[in-house]
Formats: sequence, C-alpha cells, structure tokens
Amino acid sequence: MIDLLDGARWRLARTDAGSVLDPGDLRGDLDWIDAVVPGTVATALGDSLAVNPDDHDWWFVADVSTGDHRRVRVGFGGIATRAQIWIDGVHRRTVTSMFVPETLELTDCGDAVTIAVHVESLTAHLKTRRPRGRWRSSLIAAQGLRHERTTMLGRAPVYGPLPVPVGLWRPVSMTVIPDVRRVDLSTAVSGTDGIVTLRADLDAPRVARIIIDDNVFELGTVERIERSVTLPDVELWWPHTHGRPRTYRVALEIDGIVHPMGVVGFRTVELDRAAGGAQLVVNGQTVFCRGGTWTPLDPVRLWSPEPDLREALEGLRSAGLNMVRVVGTLVYEQPEFWSLCAELGIMVWQDVMFGTIDPPTDDTYTAAVTRELDAFAETVSANPALVVVSGGSETQQQPTMLGLAADDQRMVMLDSMIPEFLADRLPAVTYVTSSPSSARGELHTHVGDGIAHYFGVGGYLRPLSDIRTAGVRFAAECLAFAVPPEQAQVEKFFGAAAVAGHHPDWKAAVPRDRGSSWDFEDVRDHYVRAIFGVDPHLIRRDDAELYLDYGRAAIVEAFTEAFGHWRRASSGCGGALVLTLRDTVPGAGWGIVDTAGVPKAPFYALARASAPVALLLSDNGLDGYWVELVNDGPARSGSIRVVLHAARGSHEFERTVNAPANGSIALTVDSIVGTFTDVNHAYRFGSRTYSAVTVLFLDDDGVEVTRTTALVGAQSRQNTVGLVAGVVETISGNWELTVRSDWPAQYVCVDIDGFEVSDSWFHLAPNEPRTLTLVSRGPAAPRGHVRALNSVERASVAPRS
Repeated sequence: MIDLLDGARWRLARTDAGSVLDPGDLRGDLDWIDAVVPGTVATALGDSLAVNPDDHDWWFVADVSTGDHRRVRVGFGGIATRAQIWIDGVHRRTVTSMFVPETLELTDCGDAVTIAVHVESLTAHLKTRRPRGRWRSSLIAAQGLRHERTTMLGRAPVYGPLPVPVGLWRPVSMTVIPDVRRVDLSTAVSGTDGIVTLRADLDAPRVARIIIDDNVFELGTVERIERSVTLPDVELWWPHTHGRPRTYRVALEIDGIVHPMGVVGFRTVELDRAAGGAQLVVNGQTVFCRGGTWTPLDPVRLWSPEPDLREALEGLRSAGLNMVRVVGTLVYEQPEFWSLCAELGIMVWQDVMFGTIDPPTDDTYTAAVTRELDAFAETVSANPALVVVSGGSETQQQPTMLGLAADDQRMVMLDSMIPEFLADRLPAVTYVTSSPSSARGELHTHVGDGIAHYFGVGGYLRPLSDIRTAGVRFAAECLAFAVPPEQAQVEKFFGAAAVAGHHPDWKAAVPRDRGSSWDFEDVRDHYVRAIFGVDPHLIRRDDAELYLDYGRAAIVEAFTEAFGHWRRASSGCGGALVLTLRDTVPGAGWGIVDTAGVPKAPFYALARASAPVALLLSDNGLDGYWVELVNDGPARSGSIRVVLHAARGSHEFERTVNAPANGSIALTVDSIVGTFTDVNHAYRFGSRTYSAVTVLFLDDDGVEVTRTTALVGAQSRQNTVGLVAGVVETISGNWELTVRSDWPAQYVCVDIDGFEVSDSWFHLAPNEPRTLTLVSRGPAAPRGHVRALNSVERASVAPRS
C-alpha cells in the first residue's frame, strides 16, 4: 500500500507555551528547521538543543500531495505527549497519551493536504492542580507525571542525561482508506491442532478467504469476519534455546487482493506460582529464562531501522539469552521488534507503562489506559513471543518500601482492569500484578518469594554468598553495576581511561538513584575490594586502565556466581534478567552492551552460563568442586572430562554421562576423579596442589561442546604469565585466534577493535590453548592484544606477514 507521506518534508518550529493555539496564527518569521519523523524534537535539534523540550510548544508541519486520491487515512503511530492535530486548518483530534495511536479518515481531500501537529508544553500542563497520589514516586521530581501517559526517559535521572522525548516519535502515514478495517488475531492449541481466530471489519460485502502459509479457508461474501480455522498437526513455537521458533504467515484475501496480516505462532504458556515460585512453562516444558531489561536502541529518537533491531536481537540470541523485558518506565516497542522476537525465538515480558506511581482512577485516565492496552493488543495479537504481561515496574514495590499497608496500596488497574483486559484480548499470555510482586502474600520487597528485583549483590553490597542464601525464585531485574565499556570503546567515547571515576563527562553516564549519596561506580568499587583485596582508588591514581579492568573482572565474578547458581536445578530459580542489556548513553552504564552495540565484560559471562548446553562449576567448600551439565534440548550422551593442572603437568579424568532432555546432571569433581583430591585446597593439608581445573563436555564423537575453567586460590599480579596469541584467517573469511599461557591467566581479555570475539574475560589454565572465532565488522585484519588481569605483560595480536 502506497504511503503518500513517504519522503514528505516535515518542518519544526518552537513557540512559547500556550502562545499560539491555531496554525493560522503562526508567525511568518518563526525559525523553522527540518524535522525527522519518526523522531523527536531532540532528534531534529541534535547538539543544538539548549532547552528542555517540555517547557515549550512545538509545531510539526508537512504539506502532502494526494494526487487523485480523495479518500485517505492518516495514521499517527504515537505523539509525545499532549498534542492537537490540525489538517488544512481544521482541528481534528486532541492527543493525551504518547502510547495511543490516532487515526483520521479524510473523505474529501483536495490535491494537497497540510498537516500541523501542535505539541503542547508538558511543563505547563503539570502546573495544573490535580489530586495527589497516595505515595510519591522516588524516580521523578515532578509528581504530577502520575496523571500523564508518557515515558520517564529524560525525566528520571537514573536513565542518564537524556532529553525528554517530545514529538512524532512513531511513524505518520497517509494511505488510501483500506478495504480491511480493524483486524484482530488470536491463536490457541488444542491437542496437536492449532486454531487461528480472525476478526475483521470490511468496508462493504466482499469475497474473502484466509490464507495461512499454504492453507486456504474460503469465507464467501462477507462484510464482517469472525472465524476460527483449524490447522492439523501444527508445529509449535519454542524459545530458541529449547526448539524451533516456528511461525505461520497469515493473510486475508479480499476480492483477489492479498492483505498480509502478519505472523502468528502456536504455543502454550503458564506461570507456575506453586510454593512461592515463578516458573515459566512453555508447551509443557519448564524454561529457565535468562536475558535482561530492554532499552530502546536509540533512546533519543525512540525508533530504529529493522536491520539495527535485528542485529541487536541476534546478538542476544547468539549469547543464549531467551527473554527480554520491556520496562514500565520506558516505551512500548515498535512492531518490527515484535516480529523479530517471534522469528528469533526470544520471549518478551511486557510491563504496562506504569512505574512507581499511584495510577489515577478517574474516567479520563482509565479511558486513556484502555485505549493504550487496545493499541498494544493490536500490535502483538497472536505473536507467540509475548509470554508475560506485568502491571508495571516497581508499581507495588514503591508503596511497600514507603511503609503502606497492603490494603492502602491496592490498585484497580492492577487488580482487575488489566487482567480482565488480557483475559478478553490476549488470553494466551500470563499475568503478574507488577515487577516485583509477591506470590503468596509476603512483602513485595522480599526476594525469595515470587517475582524479585534482586540487588543484594549490587546496590545493597551483600557478599557474593548472598546469591546462594537469598533464595531468589525469579529475578525480573538483577545485577546492576556501572559497567565500563571495553578499553577501545572507552578511548572512542572519552579519549582515554584517565576520565574514569571522576571526570564530569564520565560521571554523567554512571547510574545514580535519585536523591542517593552514592552511585553504581561506588558499588563496583566495593566489590573490587571484596573480591580482589585491593584498593581501587589507589589503583586508579597509578593506572586508570587497570582500575577499570579490576572493575570489569569484579562484575564478571558476580555474574558468573549468580547465573552459575540460579541456573542449577537445585536453586529453585526460574529465571533472571539483568538490568540492563544496553546502555542509553556512552559510558559506564548498567548495560552489558554499550551504545555502539559492542559487548562489555559481563556479556561474555552471561553468554557462557546461558548456552543451551552449559557447564556450571562451583566451589562447594569441603565437598570440593561441583559440576552441573545443563541441557535445554533433546537428551544427549557424551562424557565429562576433568583436567587438573598441577605444577608438574596436568591429569585427565573422564566419565560417560547421559544428559536428560531439558534437564541436567550434577556431579562432584571428586566422583569423576575417583579419589580424594582437595582440588580447591579447602582442607589445606599442606601447600596447594593444583592451580586450575578445567571441565569439558564432549559428545559421543569426542568433539568438545562446551568447557569451563576455574583458577584455584587467589592470583597475584606478576610481570608475565607467558601469554601467547596467534591469529589465522579461515576459509570462510573469518579469523581464528589461539591463546595460551605458561601459568594460570586470570580473566583473559581479547581486545581487538572492529572484531566480534566468540569469548572473552575467561580464565585460562596453563598450557591449555583456547581457540576463539573473530568476526570482522569491516575489511581490516585483526590487530590488538590479549591481556590477563594477573599479568603486566600483554600478548600482541597481528596477522603473520
């Protein structure tokens, strides 16, 4: 369908709040600039933005040629936040929510149409006296925002120094009024059959049929469609870690013209809340959910091209992550995001856009939220990726932390309105009242009950051992640290590592809770002291790069400990989502990927623990090392090999194992070795015998599937550990990097700018080479270095001449 607005020129001008209410009164001497649509005021102004966009009114204007078309539909995907829509000087619509699309039908157009959108100052609206909430939000200063259906990006300091989003943040389109009006799709599974229900309104009685892949269902002549059709023996949609994410294309053919309706999938989902837990069950199989909270790739424009979204989501998929959470303080994602998640087998947890506020209950606000949910349901109808809907982010935690009794914090939106809507429009998803929330009547702040936000290790400075004792059942947020970008990225963003820890540009990107006397860099420094026994401030004075490396390594240690425990069958944990997947601004943000899409250190630790087939190695004190082989896929057999590294060489031991389908097998290293070894030096009978232990899982053909390595005891920093690195080009055009060391190498980092590396920030046992894959982002050959935290000397990486 031709979009008459495709390529149209949008103009933008600023006026004082409330000074111009009619486009006919706009002065001729206004300073007009070109605007980007979809986009925001900040997108158009870029670095020249010198005001808070909320403080002013803004006018977006476009002139559109309609040609021979006299009946057109104008669709506004989203306008932030309060606005008036004018067409050819006639007021057409008042907008009160950035999350509700608006559609106008023009039935008598001329040859050209002028669209003017007047975005009103939100600051001016907030000066209106309105009822206070029962509690104050700790995220924002302007408490009147509880009455506005808008994002907290740019308004909550914790998300970084971002401009507030104001303007046409979603696409605006103009098309001929289509034959097919409103469409609603849903799917269900009955035994081995899949059922698709399609509801649609047509503009007149027409000959119609439904097409699902190669299956055709004749409808005859109809004006309104409400039909369920059955596909026998359908292939179910699975999260990619557990199977194939099969989708089916649905189209509606009207009078011989095919109208694509999108993709659907067939799957069942439930959230098992037994005994205070939170275990997601997909197609009858338990799924350990791992991933993180999603942030817009472009937090200023709030819209991304499909290739950029694909690259970001494929990066998460390749790391073994199977869930993202769209947080209730941000924005609903664009349709392309949902299509890609369905295609790639990534599950989505969606918060309704509530965050820490007390939602009003007046009719106007309730109607706005109802329209918002309806628009969301149209976007995601029958999309199998959506598995959980939550009533917002910290919506119940905020009043709980402020000491309100349970009866004083009840919210109609969460208790009845949202679940009733879901039961009607999205019955194939699960619902939780908010994130976090109790499963059995405990306080919503308790991490061992229901859905938790776990920051015991993190902001609350608990020891790493707290991960094992806290009893987390499902962490919808966890492990927030100020994560430094990799060394080459720090140099690109800031020029040098010397800015770390003190420069205003660096500190601006470090997350800080509103009103707190500390930030998340202080949190990271605390764990550097606790884990490595060094003073990070003294290290920073002498060597800023080493200071950041210690910080990166401490975070990797926390991630490894956390996911190495939570993914174990015995932990009782159903999943964990890190805060966050990606930074919003360049620097040491919460993200495990920086704003340029380059992974940071904990990304690799999370990927190792999240692989569909993974080895989890833990030091269990006097019981020695325990190893658990977890397997998300079909049953498989093979062997577990243990390599113990001593001063006089290494010793190998092997045991045949059978890993059950979607299950695990746990063994002690001693049981594989067959004798008492005190590998972890827990008994301390004399000096330490072993310096490292490596565990590998080999398939029946002896091919390595996965491995993990632990270093025994504290590692002292020395001049060299004998690191050597060599790189060769493969037939496929990629590169292979082989790394080895003479002595145990702690947290080996592969630092090669312009290349994606298959693993980094891992331990390397002595004389045990590891071969990694390098994928180029450009035409250059790999050049860089490999370094270890416990070694001053580095190994250079360059192709052989």
